[in-house]
Amino acid sequence: MVGSEPSLEGEKQTTIAKEVSASGIGLFTGEKVALKILPALPNTGIVFTRVDLPGKPQIPACLRFVREAPRCTRLATVDASVHMVEHLLSALKGMGVDNAQIEVEGPEILAADGSAKLFCDLLEQAEISIQDVDRRVLKISRPIFWSEGEVHLIALPSNEFRVSYTLHYPQSPLLRSQYYTVQVNPRHFREEIAPCRTFSLYEEILPFIERGMMKGGGLENALVIREDQIMNPEGARFPDEMVRHKILDLIGDFFLLGPILGHIISVRSGHSSNIAFAKLIETLECP
Repeated sequence: MVGSEPSLEGEKQTTIAKEVSASGIGLFTGEKVALKILPALPNTGIVFTRVDLPGKPQIPACLRFVREAPRCTRLATVDASVHMVEHLLSALKGMGVDNAQIEVEGPEILAADGSAKLFCDLLEQAEISIQDVDRRVLKISRPIFWSEGEVHLIALPSNEFRVSYTLHYPQSPLLRSQYYTVQVNPRHFREEIAPCRTFSLYEEILPFIERGMMKGGGLENALVIREDQIMNPEGARFPDEMVRHKILDLIGDFFLLGPILGHIISVRSGHSSNIAFAKLIETLECP
């Protein structure tokens, strides 16, 4: 990455030792989709390939390929696009994978249970393989901030990658405010972040369902909150599962910058604001 430098710890790049695959239902289309995660050479980064389309077009997981989409992160070129990349990208970052080829059959990544747990399971099966090339890391060198209305994001210099998030839903008697902070490494990610599912207030998600925009959505792949109750029979996996999932999303969105060292502090951000802030960081730190 332009403007980045080798990690001070001398860490090497990583890929996976063997390919793994999974299939399931897409959240937006409701159609069966499938993916394979394959090893890749050093300095490849993460590259999506739509193997179901003529010419098998590729889409690198980089900020310049992000396109607007409701309630998810979408990557696109003139030839192809992939929706819902954030949970898989979060797992790749959280589990420490730098380089991988992702073969996709369908327009989106499978929803699984709405968390990154399945993708972590796949990466554990694939096993991490260390490559003999230094990892290049974007280091936050100065405080950077971004604000729009009640959404605020700050990046501070740090020798670790840490994310702190404040969630605020004053209209929800169940949610109200939640806060969580985590150092992003494989153990913390696997135990504290990966199992946390996407969530929505019932009144927010209902219009999408009525317009047929979430044909694969249901209680099996999302937490749905109605007034002061969680509609899912099993309830939440953690009392603060919702804010932890916001961190999961942010980790995936920020992996589009590549490996990073810094403390990201967020108040009420979502995919569009995460991407806007990541682009600002790229502009300032990688001129």
